[in-house]
Amino acid sequence: MSEVGGSYTRRDDLAGLEEESGIRYAGEPIGISTPSFATTSSEYVSGDSRTRESESLKDQAKGFMMAWGEILLEFGRGCRDIAQQSLLTEDSYLVRKLRRPYSKVSGKLKHLNEFLPEDRDPAHVWSVMFFVFILALAAMNVNTNHDRVPPVKKVRIHPPTASRILLPDGRHMAYREQGVPADRARFSLIAPHPFLSSRLAGIPGVKMSLLEEYGIRLVTYDLPGFGESDPHLGRTLNSSAFDILHLADAVGICDKFWMLGYSSGAMHAWAALRYIPKRIAGAAMLAPMINPYERGMNKEEIKMIWETWVPSRKLFYFLARRFPKLLSYFYWRSFLSGKHDRIENRLHLSLGKRDQMLVEEPIFEEYWHRDVEESIRQGNPKPFIQEAVLQVSDWGFSSADLQVQRKCQRRGFLSWLRSLYSQAECELAGFPGPIHIWQGMDDQVVPPPVTDYIVRGLPEAIVHKLPNEGHFSYFFFCDECHRQIFSTLFGVPQGSLDS
Repeated sequence: MSEVGGSYTRRDDLAGLEEESGIRYAGEPIGISTPSFATTSSEYVSGDSRTRESESLKDQAKGFMMAWGEILLEFGRGCRDIAQQSLLTEDSYLVRKLRRPYSKVSGKLKHLNEFLPEDRDPAHVWSVMFFVFILALAAMNVNTNHDRVPPVKKVRIHPPTASRILLPDGRHMAYREQGVPADRARFSLIAPHPFLSSRLAGIPGVKMSLLEEYGIRLVTYDLPGFGESDPHLGRTLNSSAFDILHLADAVGICDKFWMLGYSSGAMHAWAALRYIPKRIAGAAMLAPMINPYERGMNKEEIKMIWETWVPSRKLFYFLARRFPKLLSYFYWRSFLSGKHDRIENRLHLSLGKRDQMLVEEPIFEEYWHRDVEESIRQGNPKPFIQEAVLQVSDWGFSSADLQVQRKCQRRGFLSWLRSLYSQAECELAGFPGPIHIWQGMDDQVVPPPVTDYIVRGLPEAIVHKLPNEGHFSYFFFCDECHRQIFSTLFGVPQGSLDS
């Protein structure tokens, strides 16, 4: 009955509409049942609501972005208006300062406007050309040829292999022996390594047959915190010299021994000549480094030395002297990053022609990577910071202090009075043994003015100038060079003691 009543009511409504509007419906009677109509209507309404909802989300996102765009546009216009009203007015400080140089430059370049189209504003055209030029330079610097970029080699940590001794303060020092055994050695040679190196360096590429021919026992060691040696927080050049003395005693070197100092490793060789001169037979210095802030250098020497170094190296010297804690950040991003790189990038070097050819060779790359891997074995930046700080700090002596001179003990009034009636007690100070210095004349890491300064304070030193040689080319993987060095130091080869 409810369906019939509902249908009758709708017919009455339609009839009423026809009478009021004067329109008569001539089609078939509408016979849609209520349940069917309800189902279809609900489906239609729900689908329409979902469409309106999805469309409303898109419209909202679009409106949101358009609103933000309008806000940023208005903000930019506001900044432009502020700049025009405050900075680009005739009375502003910026315009008054730049008006005269701008007019000079524009006057000189005004004739170039003749090549521009007549309907174009020169200021607009030249600004566009300037930015296009900058973009072109940036595009040229981008390396798009990815096929030729060599893969980055990662650092490998090898198993420990070093022999170690126990020092009096409880630290362990790692060392390596090459050449003839201790009981057959005619000459003993101890070589401290330079920065970012290890005991594996020694004399790079030296042949065992050459060491045996001259009866040489070569001993190299890891500086504290490098390689497999324990760190030493309070180390100085004085303690470094006595580390060498304890090493010589521990490995059975009873007589005097020779020191071999190369590059920044010469710093420790100089310390041995200063603090334990009685145990040193002589010294061989190859491209020896000094303190770049040495007080005894004059302005001309400082200028000639510093102008050969790249700006990044100068920056690292400055940081080591003034802000050494900042070096840790750079070391972590450099050789402690776990990736290998070229030696000139890691040590911030400029190389000469022969050095550049040498570092390109595979044998040098293999040696360099292995030496760095051993040097950073402990993964601690503090020993490298210590080494960098020692390089630029006051050493406590200069090359002139190694010169042999007579020193008499005259302390106090009584000693002075006694010296008037008797000869004062005097002793020789300095290093009396021979010092040989090999200097490449094309060395841009330790330039020749460094050796000139050393000889000025130490005239007894024998200098061997090497034309066209660089920092690495004479010392690394050069059999003839190694033979020349040994013959200069030890004369005619006589073999080991038992032969």
